[in-house]
Amino acid sequence: MTVPAERMMLEMSGTEALWLLEGAGAGHLVYVQREQAVVRPACHVLEHGRLIVRAPVQPLVVLSRTVLTYHCEDVRHPDGIGWTVTAHGPADPVTDRDEAAHYRRTLPGWAHGPHDTLLRMTPQSVTGFRLARPRVPEGR
Repeated sequence: MTVPAERMMLEMSGTEALWLLEGAGAGHLVYVQREQAVVRPACHVLEHGRLIVRAPVQPLVVLSRTVLTYHCEDVRHPDGIGWTVTAHGPADPVTDRDEAAHYRRTLPGWAHGPHDTLLRMTPQSVTGFRLARPRVPEGR
């Protein structure tokens, strides 16, 4: 498959990527289980440089300091324009009962019960790309 010439992918600054991540609210949690990548829908909030993620995963999958990837995007089809942001870093389960209750009230979830997990990720790398079309000079 070839990419049409009228589309391009431009790397954005880390500051812009964090700004888009902060405003997104939903994305996908990516982790490895039994040597396979697993992708789950998730909601998030960025607070004090940490990403709080609520996702339908088993708590035992994410042990203390597990390195995870979180991805969110806003791509408009069929135009193919928008953005994509990926954060990567260690995460811990949110264990404080009051803090967990707060996030369960403020972050919507997809599953309730044993597969409803709250995580606190410290992003060590955040990358982002703008998906755009090149500007055509006036007069063409």
